[in-house]
Amino acid sequence: MQRLHARYPFLEAARETVATETVDLATVVEQERAVVERARQRVITALEDGEIGEPHRDPRTELLSYPVARVLVSMVEERVLVRRYARAEAETAHERFTADLESTTELKSVESTGLELAELLAEFDLEETVTAESVSASASTGTGAGPGSGSGTSTGTNTATAGTTGTTTATDPDNADRFRIDVGTYIPLAADLWDDKWGLVNQPLTDGEVPVEKDDLLLLLREAIRDRIEDGLPFEVPTTIGDPLEDAADDVREVLANLDLTREIDTVVPELFPPCMKSLLDQVQKGEHLPHHSRFAITAFLSSIGMTTDEIVDLYRVNSSFGEEMTRYQTDHIRGETSPTEYSPPSCATMQSYGDCVNKDDLCERIPHPMAYYEQRVDDADDDELEDWREGDSDDDDDDSDDTESDSSGETDTSSDTPANEQE
Repeated sequence: MQRLHARYPFLEAARETVATETVDLATVVEQERAVVERARQRVITALEDGEIGEPHRDPRTELLSYPVARVLVSMVEERVLVRRYARAEAETAHERFTADLESTTELKSVESTGLELAELLAEFDLEETVTAESVSASASTGTGAGPGSGSGTSTGTNTATAGTTGTTTATDPDNADRFRIDVGTYIPLAADLWDDKWGLVNQPLTDGEVPVEKDDLLLLLREAIRDRIEDGLPFEVPTTIGDPLEDAADDVREVLANLDLTREIDTVVPELFPPCMKSLLDQVQKGEHLPHHSRFAITAFLSSIGMTTDEIVDLYRVNSSFGEEMTRYQTDHIRGETSPTEYSPPSCATMQSYGDCVNKDDLCERIPHPMAYYEQRVDDADDDELEDWREGDSDDDDDDSDDTESDSSGETDTSSDTPANEQE
């Protein structure tokens, strides 16, 4: 097994290596304690330190610890663990490939442990949507000369961009300084980045492309890795694999409990909602038409705080174009019932980029995500303030639904066609 695959186990080639080696994971977890211990370390260190710990000296042990770690995460079956584990794996990968790309060593062994940027872009099918550029001080203005022109403005495989001073379009991303990313690719990659600078409204969008420096591109690739690692977690674990891992899973559960990260919110108190979600809920209750990204945001938020599909669907009945079948299907899709992913509400940065961030208060200035805002407000509230909205209004909701229910062939749409969280 290659050291490159052990270093970057999320690669498709690494997965194929494990498959072609006909590795029986049940046998591994039963007989190879070093693999289990390294997997346990990966998950616990991810929780405690936000990275995955020192790699094992044996490439095979290191590589196999990755699928076993995913099994442990699935056995514990806590959403907060999935997020933190995926983030830690992606952060470690980012540190590693950044170091690889900064290395000036030209000597490469037959079995390289480094990862080139072109390979990483190809891994996520980004070759066509990410264009590399490099700055050349000697490039002339006007129409740039191509290879073999004798002008000296461009050599090798680089071609000068017409009408642009000092800029060449590089076919080799590893030699590029700047990049342009198709906006449809940029939005989902930047969706969970908290800094305001990532918001689309703050980007100099030109011809449907977003310009980024190399360091920012690497951060976006980190997000692509996080999405891949998080995808499909948690999954159902066969008993033949899960039983030998119960002790390791218990260790992870204990760490989670001590970190106090697993409290599930199942209380709907609109008075404590972040201002953005209050506004969206108010518009839904008035039967107003919301754009796709706004409906996605409020639906994902309500799902994350414990509302069921039935309860969410009932909210949309007051809309004149309500269609129950479509609304229910798309709500289930966002909840992960009919899709491989349970979608989280958009971050504050994403809400800002779509114009859904309104009526900001002091807490908004310190909180990067609507869920974090709501969790903070719930934590700070007295018990007598936490009256669940559903308990007080259940009878009224039944009456309202009888009065306002319309033909299910309507077109109310809670889909996420445009929000960054669901674009692929």
